[in-house]
Amino acid sequence: MKPENIHATAVLIGERGVLIGGASGSGKTTLALALIDHCRQRGMFSRLVSDDQLFVAAHAGRLVCRAPATIAGLAEVPRLGPRPLTFEPACVVDLHLRLLPADEIARFQVDASTNIAGCAVPRIDVAERNVAAALPAVMARLSISPFL
Repeated sequence: MKPENIHATAVLIGERGVLIGGASGSGKTTLALALIDHCRQRGMFSRLVSDDQLFVAAHAGRLVCRAPATIAGLAEVPRLGPRPLTFEPACVVDLHLRLLPADEIARFQVDASTNIAGCAVPRIDVAERNVAAALPAVMARLSISPFL
């Protein structure tokens, strides 16, 4: 099956892939960089997979995302353009973060998933452009320090 090109950003934290989706300007790159930094400060492996575009496909029932060659290893910095960053070329996606306006997010979320390329991926909704609110939600969902 041919990979689908989607508008999203992905990071690898330890062995877990996190896909960050949202509208342009919602803070996908900013959140990805904050997640990478947060995890590195705690001695965890964390890297960018791809910023703003991903090729996704189902493999053995799991969603795999890959960096398009044209933007591999680049993260877009607002007002400065693309900048090089250490990256991983692919990952299996374990969590989908959906960045939405704060007034569209339920205070307490039930288990939800998103179907991407035929794969059900666990999902949480977090406020766009609000890293301070998103980080604890992601850390708690992935059981990363301080949530163990």
